[in-house]
Amino acid sequence: MVERLSPFRAAALTRGIPSADVERWIHTARPCATLTRHGDGPVVGTLGGPLLLPTDAPDPWYPLVAAIDLAALPADATDLPLPPDGQLLLFAYPDTETDGEAVYVPAGTAVEERKGNPYFEAEAYADVTAAFPRGPLHLAVDVSLPYHCWVEIPDHPYVEPLPGHPHSEELRDTWLDTADEIAGRGALQIGGYASDECSDIDPVLPADESRQADDWVLLADWYTDIKGREGATVHWAIRRADLAARRFDQTDVTVFWNP
Repeated sequence: MVERLSPFRAAALTRGIPSADVERWIHTARPCATLTRHGDGPVVGTLGGPLLLPTDAPDPWYPLVAAIDLAALPADATDLPLPPDGQLLLFAYPDTETDGEAVYVPAGTAVEERKGNPYFEAEAYADVTAAFPRGPLHLAVDVSLPYHCWVEIPDHPYVEPLPGHPHSEELRDTWLDTADEIAGRGALQIGGYASDECSDIDPVLPADESRQADDWVLLADWYTDIKGREGATVHWAIRRADLAARRFDQTDVTVFWNP
């Protein structure tokens, strides 16, 4: 994985960033699964599709975004403690004041097809809901570096570099300039680091001082590619301990959209 970051390393050193700082940044790299609508990789899930839930599960409020077949996802595609099989269902609606949820359906569970929430079929939402992409998701295993560079502090200047990385802004900018040479882009990303149009602060960390950065990881990012929601990104985040314990109801979902 690290060898794929050679273009990043070369660009960072050319910019005069000290080698030790570059290597520390590279050490933060995480594997991630890039899921594309068109590609040569194996199919590991679908965008949209029938809503299949356990018979005793409550109806979800938000529309179905994607269903991921965890058995088809290689264990080393991410560094997340995901279940080895079953279905991961991701729900959301891309708007500034909405969120979503994640539901895990263990392998072998009896399921039934449900209808979506009619609330999102109302005139105010129907155009966007109808434009949710649908179709198979193809896997590419990629590497991810942070897209954020600051942490918030209570006093002026209210932000500072990431702990242990005094050149975090320059390193983040170098990653933005070289990422397309190293990793792909897709409709959905599992694991890795979150990104959106304004990710100077890690999108995985909501404004809650009780949350520690080391506890929270990106479960999934959805880059919506919907007319009228250009630039909208949905982030599903969860504590590692909750993910390992299959407590998907503890997933925190946020939407970035700058209309």
